[in-house]
Amino acid sequence: MKGHVTELPDFPVYLSLGSNIGNRLYYLQSAVEKLKSHPKIQIQCTSHIYETDPLYIKNQGDYLNCVVQIRTDLQCKILLEEVQKIEEELGRIRNNVRFAPRTIDIDIIFYGNQIINQENLQVPHKRYSERRFVLVPLNEIAPELVCPKTHKYVNQMLAICQDNSTVRLYKDQKETGFE
Repeated sequence: MKGHVTELPDFPVYLSLGSNIGNRLYYLQSAVEKLKSHPKIQIQCTSHIYETDPLYIKNQGDYLNCVVQIRTDLQCKILLEEVQKIEEELGRIRNNVRFAPRTIDIDIIFYGNQIINQENLQVPHKRYSERRFVLVPLNEIAPELVCPKTHKYVNQMLAICQDNSTVRLYKDQKETGFE
């Protein structure tokens, strides 16, 4: 790919994307396109898009969610800064309300097998295993990925997940460009 890195680390990075304001599909597609066009990021695989019930604050619109596997030579902290720039470009407004509706949310779920515990960065993502909206699309593309903290496979984490919220394939996958 023109302008993209040629030597990438040998480990995958997994990002979870979600949107529940405005044209949700547009925001997911735009975020993926911005990731694709980044010179230091290569998308390896993208899950289908799923429509999900809001998990924590119930009186808001349903989400569209997906998981993207990438390779990058960006350090994890720099990757976080880059995905936050994408969120900002797509109208994400950060406020002090946790789990508030958003145009786009991009979380780093796994960064290879690294465990990172910094003030604004926890990898693996500290709540991924509690969230079917992350685990279902992640299980679609990486069921045998092993969590470096729990040493369990993603499919095992999904099987024991206590979250019983609805996660369903989004209507027409051809419309999404994610099939």
